[in-house]
Amino acid sequence: MPPHTARKPLNTYHHGDLRVALVQAALDEVERGGPEAVSISALAKKLGVSQPAPYKHFSDRDALLATVTAEAFRQFTAVLREQIARPSKGSKLSRFVHAAVDFGLRRNGTYRLMFASRIVASAPENGELHAAAMETFDLLLDVLEAPAVGFLRERAALKIWALLHGVVMLAQQGLWICEVAHANRELVEDMIEQAKLTVPRTTKARRKKTRPLRR
Repeated sequence: MPPHTARKPLNTYHHGDLRVALVQAALDEVERGGPEAVSISALAKKLGVSQPAPYKHFSDRDALLATVTAEAFRQFTAVLREQIARPSKGSKLSRFVHAAVDFGLRRNGTYRLMFASRIVASAPENGELHAAAMETFDLLLDVLEAPAVGFLRERAALKIWALLHGVVMLAQQGLWICEVAHANRELVEDMIEQAKLTVPRTTKARRKKTRPLRR
């Protein structure tokens, strides 16, 4: 009889696959229980690999979470781009805003990893994570109709960025008391319009660009 080729167990990973599997498994854990739920030893057990195996790809838990957070930002940006590209009577900014709020409410744990943990602040400023986060912010700059001047445009975007975060965090904590869907959308729209209107059109103040996510 011909020799049988030994099969790998279904839950083991050859070199090159484990890194991707770890990131996805960690993202699943974050989705269920926030960043606190991620344990490298538990992930190794879940994926059917030895306890040292994950450390061939990530030096420690923080390194894993930084990569997971970068992936979360890329997914966030992809969702926003998809919504912006859809035909709609509303502005691109409006679509961005409501897609961002919806993402934050649907993917509670992932949002907290991205915006309510120390992972971004602890990551290298020129690394993968900051690049992924800035891609999201740059998309907001792109959909912001006014003001056109770079520094003023960034100030307006930062105000909207902060307002969106406030709305999501209040809602996650059960403190966003507007429960009627259409009224909720109108209130968010009003807040965004006010943020745009309160940005001065000209200034002789310092011209240094303001960027989020930097220490």
